[in-house]
Amino acid sequence: MNLPLHFGLLGALEAGAIALLIGLLVYAVWHWIAARTGLHQAHAIGWSLGIALLIGAGIDTWHLFYIGTVKLESPLYARMALQRIHDPDALGMRVACEAIGAVVGVVLSRLAFSARSSAQVPQDSDPPA
Repeated sequence: MNLPLHFGLLGALEAGAIALLIGLLVYAVWHWIAARTGLHQAHAIGWSLGIALLIGAGIDTWHLFYIGTVKLESPLYARMALQRIHDPDALGMRVACEAIGAVVGVVLSRLAFSARSSAQVPQDSDPPA
């Protein structure tokens, strides 16, 4: 993300809140797609979880994976890799908060849409006599 977020726990919570909003919006779009095309809601949940995690936590997850797997053999390469990361000290906490936020956003959106659809009572098609 290219947003000016804080460092440490506050920045991780901000990133998690942004991922929560992404999860809400992505599930709303997939719910609409599933309703129009006749897909099962499990498809909407699965695709929206994957896309929300990719959008919300993708860059930071990539940085965490890159730092953990690539051999940074010289201080120059290590410094160059760390300069691209917004908050390298709290990267793991940031990824965890973004993943939790994306999942909670999709779940809350699913609960909101299921409560709204269960509140609508189907009407009989036969007119009263």
